[in-house]
Amino acid sequence: MRLVLRDGKRFRTQHLEFRVIASVLRHPRVGFIVPKHGRSIVERNRLKRRLREIIRLTVLKRIPPVDMIVRAQPDAYNASFALLKQEIASGCVSVRRFFSTV
Repeated sequence: MRLVLRDGKRFRTQHLEFRVIASVLRHPRVGFIVPKHGRSIVERNRLKRRLREIIRLTVLKRIPPVDMIVRAQPDAYNASFALLKQEIASGCVSVRRFFSTV
């Protein structure tokens, strides 16, 4: 995880930040960082569950074998599920585009 945070390529959206590095494995791995930002644990867990579900349903089959960390910004707590899904999809497109040229 430290390697991804230190050396990974960064992509940003309004509510999320993605750090991505090529993986030695044959499948993608995704980790999450959801800081408290002064919110309750209930709100934090809800945001983590939303991000995990979006990644599970839409991203894992579409990205190349990479190690990716998704970090939530403070505004992500107020974002709707649909908006988070749209931002993750755009981040996924950026990741695919970057790794198709490398």
